[in-house]
Amino acid sequence: MGLTTKTINSSLLGKKMNIAVCVPDAYENIPLPVLYFLHGRTGNETLLQWFEMDKRASSLIESGIIKPLIIVCPNMDNSRGINSSEHYQEVIGKYGLVHKGRYEDYLLKEVIPFIDSIFYTIKDRSARYIGGVSSGGYTALSIGLRRQDLFSKIGGHMPAIDLSFEEEDECYFADEAMWLKNDPITIAQQSEYDDLEVFLDDGREDEGQFYRACEKLYRILQKKGANVQNHRFTGHHNREYIMSYMETYLRFYGCG
Repeated sequence: MGLTTKTINSSLLGKKMNIAVCVPDAYENIPLPVLYFLHGRTGNETLLQWFEMDKRASSLIESGIIKPLIIVCPNMDNSRGINSSEHYQEVIGKYGLVHKGRYEDYLLKEVIPFIDSIFYTIKDRSARYIGGVSSGGYTALSIGLRRQDLFSKIGGHMPAIDLSFEEEDECYFADEAMWLKNDPITIAQQSEYDDLEVFLDDGREDEGQFYRACEKLYRILQKKGANVQNHRFTGHHNREYIMSYMETYLRFYGCG
């Protein structure tokens, strides 16, 4: 797959933001599905290379195992992908620098239209997917479960979902009400999901024990009609875990 980096001037964040895009080598004026794949707290748009996602996808496409698709990784900073502040700002959190601003709006109102404008995409929810790792998995689930009109597949891979509002969350969310508004488990209880595919997974040895929240979310989504699967694979909360199951993730997004 051809890997390129695009830069947009975000009016919502008031700064330039990079977006990595992988396009299949055989891409020739044929509309393609798009996967928006989001990085974790300390990551950025280089996630596609860091996890060798471009190489894995290229191999699976060339062998006919998955269908051609465009993969997009926008830089989301350390923001949790939420609308946390009307204006962009940087604050110091428990684990370092935290970025606040209209990050959800940036993704939905700037990134997606930008990608649709410069690539030949299928501009329909049936061919638009969202997934991510760690806090990016949280973001994918939080946004995807609320915006079924935009996405038909959601993937949360070792998603950083907590079961309660914790001290380390305070640097991202103004209060517990904002946390609940964006919490995937709370969101899942409020809608029906008859036409949505969801993939959840976490490592048995995950230091954050996010498999507990995955299990709870899985049971709720099952009752709400989603086509949901939940996996507890072997591994820790690290790069090696994601690398071990990347092809499994790509099969989820690229098949069917």
